[in-house]
Amino acid sequence: MEASVLPRTGKPAGNTATTWLKIIALVFMFIDHAGKMIFPEIGEMRILGRIAFPIYAWCMVVGFHYTRSVPKYLLRVLAVGLVSQPLYMLALNHTWNQPNIFLTLFLGLCAIWGIREKKACSAVWAPAAALALAIILGADYGWKGVLLFIMLYAVRDSRPGIAAVMVSYALFWGSFYSVTKSLFGLQIDLTVLPGFLSQPLSAVLRMQSYILLALPLILIPFKKDLKLPRWVGYALYPAHLAVLYALEQIIK
Repeated sequence: MEASVLPRTGKPAGNTATTWLKIIALVFMFIDHAGKMIFPEIGEMRILGRIAFPIYAWCMVVGFHYTRSVPKYLLRVLAVGLVSQPLYMLALNHTWNQPNIFLTLFLGLCAIWGIREKKACSAVWAPAAALALAIILGADYGWKGVLLFIMLYAVRDSRPGIAAVMVSYALFWGSFYSVTKSLFGLQIDLTVLPGFLSQPLSAVLRMQSYILLALPLILIPFKKDLKLPRWVGYALYPAHLAVLYALEQIIK
């Protein structure tokens, strides 16, 4: 007798407390940026910063599911990105050719919108165009960042699916980076370990593989979300850049 299969609802599984998640992601993003600009000798700050992007991507997937107007949602994301760009350039020593993370969020949303609408084969050309534009425009995290959006959206209503995507994607993304040499005071030398230990550890202990640290926050629901005006959530990103720039000037 065949086992019954529950129909997929499309409703995001896991943690949908997006206000709390965005605040948590912002904290880790600030740690990452401070590690880059103020404390470059503390590599662990950059490692902790890997938590931010997958949380932002998941929040956008959840927000996309519940928004009443996708075009307005896209305009808000684009507006925050444009307003934040001058601060992003000041705080992180970037140029106009190096757009902030909101371009990646915008392209990711465009990709999954096309997949959902399925108009004039948009399920094919929209994600392809978003991936290409991420490369052409130099989006933060590049095409790999947009790809994470697409993959999370595909498995949004399945916790096992989310976990599988995050693990496989972390190992794929991490393969572009070298193994971490030290971690929170511990020196890492995998050559002293047997192969059955060093090989899996070498796959995990890479910079982008640490996005796996975000997985519990994405999967485990919070009992209640924090209630804040919408504009506050969007204002936090440029605000953290202003604070970072101010700290840089004080420390210098």
